[in-house]
Amino acid sequence: MQEIQIPLGLLIREGEILLKAAEIEDPRREAQLLIAAALQKSMTEIFMMDKNTLIDPVLIRQYFARRGKREPFAYIVKEQGFWSLDLAVSPATLIPRADSESLIEVLLELLPDRQNSYRFLDLGTGTGCLLLAALSEYPNAFGVGVEKIPQAALLAHKNAQYCKLQDRASFVIGNWADAVQGEFDVVLSNPPYIRKKELLELMPEVQQYEPMSALDGGVDGLDAYRYICNQAIDLLSNNGILVLELGIKQDIEVSNIALLKGLSVVKKQQDLNGCIRALVLSR
Repeated sequence: MQEIQIPLGLLIREGEILLKAAEIEDPRREAQLLIAAALQKSMTEIFMMDKNTLIDPVLIRQYFARRGKREPFAYIVKEQGFWSLDLAVSPATLIPRADSESLIEVLLELLPDRQNSYRFLDLGTGTGCLLLAALSEYPNAFGVGVEKIPQAALLAHKNAQYCKLQDRASFVIGNWADAVQGEFDVVLSNPPYIRKKELLELMPEVQQYEPMSALDGGVDGLDAYRYICNQAIDLLSNNGILVLELGIKQDIEVSNIALLKGLSVVKKQQDLNGCIRALVLSR
């Protein structure tokens, strides 16, 4: 039996009440976003609709229920914007975040020649967001993304196809750079950097739904940086750069790790909140 349709205004209110009880920030806006996604409409269209318009609530209520359990919005709608791209996401990968765009910003600053045929390597590529964003800005560049989770590598490949970058991006399954050979002009990575004891302090959306393997940086949060910096000398071309995403206040510790491995600091880049988010290193 088909469920009775409900006026849009009442449905927004229903979602707002449910999400407020789940302690979702700005629950009314979140409810509207979920309705927009379910109806495949823009937020502007939702705002402009007559609030007495009758809506089939089945899918929308499913979205409300999932978000009420603190499932990330991006996993519910199966996509997330990053840089200028719309990317598919799944629980096999971290959800791309705006903080990571700092790596692309510093890359564009340090490599202003957009027409150069750079070779990119993205370690722990996840959705492919860093590699695909970089390739979108450098039309003659080619890149390789390495990912140890097969489902994530497949998702990154699908994102490359969706962004029409599949001819310049390839993805391999492996542990960091163990799966690749050769030298690269740019090595990008957003590695796990959360200290093990802090994993249980993360917000429910992260702790309960996002893959721990992409978050757990070991006891001090620096395990992946040691591994990557150890490999970097053999990965970088003569003028190549390593661009790493950092956790909060990790720049000094990671810089010291890099120095011990024969790397030097080129630049530190802040994110929109003023935290040093990207560290650029060279041989």
